[in-house]
Amino acid sequence: MDRGVSVTEQRLAEKLTILNDRGIGMLTRIYNIKKACSDSKSRPGFLTDKALDPAIKAIVKKFPATDTKSLSLQPVHSIQNEVIKGLSNYYYTFVDVMEFRDNTSELLTEIDASFVHFDIMLNYDLTKAYLDVIVTYAALMMLVARVDDRKAVLGLFNHAYEMKNGRGEDSFPRLGSMIIEYENPLKKIAEQFVPHQQRVSTALHSVHEIYKRRNTPGEQWRQTQIVSIISAPLQMLNPVTSDVPPVEYLSLDRMQKWIL
Repeated sequence: MDRGVSVTEQRLAEKLTILNDRGIGMLTRIYNIKKACSDSKSRPGFLTDKALDPAIKAIVKKFPATDTKSLSLQPVHSIQNEVIKGLSNYYYTFVDVMEFRDNTSELLTEIDASFVHFDIMLNYDLTKAYLDVIVTYAALMMLVARVDDRKAVLGLFNHAYEMKNGRGEDSFPRLGSMIIEYENPLKKIAEQFVPHQQRVSTALHSVHEIYKRRNTPGEQWRQTQIVSIISAPLQMLNPVTSDVPPVEYLSLDRMQKWIL
């Protein structure tokens, strides 16, 4: 029976590693935007300009709908170039988040269609990379939902772009939909991962025993002398060798992130 393309040929581990590294970079960029928007000293000046206050309120209220002919948006017309220049980095960071979401969804769907069996004891690197991507993705989308000025920034940029070019920025319709969909990120993420439930459950189940063993009270560790270097004094001078698999070095913190 033809079992399709092998895991090696699909390069799933490489794709997962690259995607996770990219996601961590996106987390940093979104965190910096959130931090900048939360600080009055670093917040984009357009968001605190009293003359633009009616326009911003109208944009946020109707987001993601656009209406450049509205009288309340006229103040934006005279500074459209400044708005585009000042908010482009913010806007295109969110566009990159959307692309990361799409790439993650595509890869998870590709994995579902493959014959991969996730087991942290058998294919450590692949299973770890898979769970890491899911954690990074969930953290990123939850952080996006916590950027308070996201609608104002994206809507203001798109309105200025449309005033200048006669049409909205190409990514804005999908970007606006994403922002609305992730108003409640936990609910949306839970719905999104329903099709991937079998793979995720299998991967997490393989972590159960190692997590249970690692998450034991300190008193029990002392009783079993699991971390004692003098429990076997006759072996203290023997060369140190170990066949401990990489999974034994997993931090409890990382496993808790996977489970949560």
